[in-house]
Amino acid sequence: MDDLKHQYIIICESTSHMLNTDRLLKLRGIKTELTPTPSEYGSICTTAIAFDAEDKSFIEDILQKNYLGFQQIHPYQPRKLSGLIRSLKNNIISQPFNEVMVKIQEGKELTKEEIVLLLKSDSQSEKEALYQAADKMREEIIGDTVEIRGAIEFSNYCKKECNYCGIRKGCTTPSRYRMTEDEIMESVYQLHQWGIKTVILQSGEDDYYTTDMLIQIITRIKRETKMGVTLSIGEKSYDEYQFLREAGTNNFLLKIETTNRQIFEFIHPDDNYDTRIQCSEWLRELGYANGSGNMIGLPGQTEEDIAEDILFFKKMRIHMIGIGPFIPAKGTPFETYETGSIEMTLKAVAVTRLVCKNVYIPATTALASIDPDGQTKALKCGANTIMLISTPEKYRKNYQIYSHKNMIDLASAFKSIAEANRSIPKYLKVTPQEVV
Repeated sequence: MDDLKHQYIIICESTSHMLNTDRLLKLRGIKTELTPTPSEYGSICTTAIAFDAEDKSFIEDILQKNYLGFQQIHPYQPRKLSGLIRSLKNNIISQPFNEVMVKIQEGKELTKEEIVLLLKSDSQSEKEALYQAADKMREEIIGDTVEIRGAIEFSNYCKKECNYCGIRKGCTTPSRYRMTEDEIMESVYQLHQWGIKTVILQSGEDDYYTTDMLIQIITRIKRETKMGVTLSIGEKSYDEYQFLREAGTNNFLLKIETTNRQIFEFIHPDDNYDTRIQCSEWLRELGYANGSGNMIGLPGQTEEDIAEDILFFKKMRIHMIGIGPFIPAKGTPFETYETGSIEMTLKAVAVTRLVCKNVYIPATTALASIDPDGQTKALKCGANTIMLISTPEKYRKNYQIYSHKNMIDLASAFKSIAEANRSIPKYLKVTPQEVV
């Protein structure tokens, strides 16, 4: 089901209706895929059901005979960027680069070779054209408002030994901590008071927090604040993901980090590539708004590898894609490795916007950690989300997954948004003047 041009999508009234519809269609032998809802039909962080055009009549008959809470069936319409080539008329670009821009303008899917060509753009004029195209795609699909979310890093214990990570098992650099439920809720209340709609609960892979403990925290957040909940807690079993989803978790962030199997195994000595892929598939199947992402500048990584990552995001129908430079932490086996390129990270952000289109792309904390203007730059080339570091002050310096981490707060988020000439979300209950 890779050719979306010959597909239709089903828009449902709710996530539960969508999952029930998808389950029934699969039982009837119909191949379906869960995909981020195109912006013209609903919110980016909702999920639609994609199916091949040849099954349309059969599906319509099934839906008419079963009340499944569906609203409409729409043909998939490739997103075009009318006027893109005209807007680039002052840029000096090569013929091959121009041909790729024409395909983007016409809404055609890019090949791996064309993605690599964009990633390898090295002239200033072509890079500016790439960023301009990505920003135009972002503006037309999502608009100018920057989504703001708050991340609470509730534990820096981890059972894994990733070679680059500052909270890896056995790393002696941080003081270990685990937040209590009440401590977590204090930070949640602060975010809720500011008007923020989604909280991200992030930790190392820490088995101290059982599924029942996590469900209790999620249930309390939902009951007391009605906020959206994103989990970023690593690899779990299918049943654990299902229980957490049923408890009210909306989104799950599990980065692939690289789709190059050899690099993945090099940076994760005690991890399994196939397990990571399986977990991502389970999350999609269970109806999570699925988050992933990669690191730019990993040892041995090429533009071809990054292109494969981007195609993976598209194939897996990822809703939120975090792209940041590789930053090794002190006290790890990789501490002397070179930090990833800011420029290549920005190009990857831009190309991901052009290829994946209607997704959330954060201006990552990692970018801000090696360039004070990194988030502003990312917002100007396709990014549309900022995540605040909302971990309590007494803990946050110990969540050093990479060295010299920038502790993004509301003031710095407002600054980046203003410098990028973008808009603060209307749901916020605090103004820039109040946080200066």
